[in-house]
Amino acid sequence: MLKPVFVDMDDTFLTPEKTITPLNRKALDLAYERGIQFVPCTGRNYTGLPDELVHHPSVRYAVCCNGAIVRDLRENRNLREVTMDRALLHDLWHQIEGLEITFDLFADNGVFTARDRWHIIDEMDIPEGTRAMLRRVRVRCNQSTDEMIDSVHSIYRVNIFYLTEQDCLAVRRAIEARPQLTLASSFSCNLETTQVGADKGAGLTWLCDYLGVSPKDVIAFGDSSNDIPMLRVAGDGVAMANAFPECRAAADHTTTSCEDSGVARYLMREGAPLSARV
Repeated sequence: MLKPVFVDMDDTFLTPEKTITPLNRKALDLAYERGIQFVPCTGRNYTGLPDELVHHPSVRYAVCCNGAIVRDLRENRNLREVTMDRALLHDLWHQIEGLEITFDLFADNGVFTARDRWHIIDEMDIPEGTRAMLRRVRVRCNQSTDEMIDSVHSIYRVNIFYLTEQDCLAVRRAIEARPQLTLASSFSCNLETTQVGADKGAGLTWLCDYLGVSPKDVIAFGDSSNDIPMLRVAGDGVAMANAFPECRAAADHTTTSCEDSGVARYLMREGAPLSARV
């Protein structure tokens, strides 16, 4: 049985402009021809996945919200959910709400940001393609952050954007003081947290068990600190050339950058699952 491939989205499979390169598109088609499951493994909620991936025949499952959700995209249902404690989030928010930060809730089937924090997205020093994607997948809410926390049904992940390193340090310390929470990052100006037990490595492991394969037989690709857990549990953890140093240090191998179709080039090299000679 050919084993699944787990792939982070932003700055791994997708370019900084949030597009899929022609060679990566070819890799998707080859994966389908050879019966290889291609699994998006992302911090995004499932509603933020690119349509081209969701509807590609090689893609059935996705690990979303940094592992808090494992979803069957064909049956439109979550197979696994790890939700966050509401009281804990109120407590965290009350400690840091005086900072110039967002407190984005990845909840239910969307991402929710309080209107009074929206300006931070506009002011961050990030590529315009990334900014456009962040705006597109978020709902700007008229509620306060406390009201948002209470009004949604299930919260899977919280993303916090900041403008200064001083605020970053304060948020980091607040999260680290709560052992029930994880801490990761996927941008140069964000921190993100899930309930302990929800990370990409746990999501990968759960889906492998569900599919009857060993994590040691799969390949995983990533570029950021939130990818480290899955790079460590996968049999072959691959970091992009554009990955953060801590991500490269956790990987077994590296490949070329996301802009140079690093995922496809690694999978299509001689002897690899999508090689012409396999």
